[in-house]
Amino acid sequence: MTHAATDPVVLVTRPRPGVVVAALNRPHRMNALTEDVFRALGDLCAELREDSSARVLLLKGAGETFCSGYDIDEVGRVASLEPVELMALLDRQARVVSALRDLPQPVVAAVDGVAAGAGLSLALAADVRVLTTRARLRAAFVRMGLSGGDMGASWLLPRIAGFGFASDMLLSGRFVAADEALRRGVANRVTAIQDLMAAALDTAEQIAGNSPVSLRLTKHILQANADAPSLEVALAREAPVQVAAAKSGDVQEAVAAFQERRAPRFGVGPDTTEHTTEHTTQHKEEQG
Repeated sequence: MTHAATDPVVLVTRPRPGVVVAALNRPHRMNALTEDVFRALGDLCAELREDSSARVLLLKGAGETFCSGYDIDEVGRVASLEPVELMALLDRQARVVSALRDLPQPVVAAVDGVAAGAGLSLALAADVRVLTTRARLRAAFVRMGLSGGDMGASWLLPRIAGFGFASDMLLSGRFVAADEALRRGVANRVTAIQDLMAAALDTAEQIAGNSPVSLRLTKHILQANADAPSLEVALAREAPVQVAAAKSGDVQEAVAAFQERRAPRFGVGPDTTEHTTEHTTQHKEEQG
């Protein structure tokens, strides 16, 4: 796959109503991350927070891999930065992981090939992960002389798969195959290589067909209650969120749709038709 220097590092398309697809677009480098990629992802998250027509973000890698981690050509330069400069850079990158996690829209990661290091952290920041049978996950930090506590991996992985498995991955740096990832709950679904995008888009579309108010509030309460100290605290947090949901127009629409035996039309925005967005620095209209 050829790649021109002018191609955007994150390619954004809208193949289906309500579904935004962001492709890490450095296939010649196995979609390795650079400061430009982090900047593009951060800008996209800021845009989506204000976009009521976007209901789901699907994150993928261009070509045959998801993301190989931080670009190895940049590691030496980054490691040589003064501590204050390095802390500032890590903070900028960490904000992107937080931005993905905090998006009001659910995030689906479509993972083919390798998701390693910082690329694994991006996949873990998603709400749902769909893997191909050849996908492999690796927390490669210790293999590079770095801490496994990078870009949220030490927080995200134990909450998804448990402390024991997180310790295994982060301390060994070994590859985890798709079938093991599925057993451990890191993958929600495993599909054939050729079926990845169809399966990921179907998952995204199924989510996008629900009430946008419900989606945002459900994502919020899931994250808020993941660390709730007790059932009582979780219940107390749920009640006001459910009140907010009940007062939205989507409840009345759902009831009317059920009574009229039709599909509900939730929160129809000003433009939910299929289209591709283009921005000067980060995005480009998909070719072919």
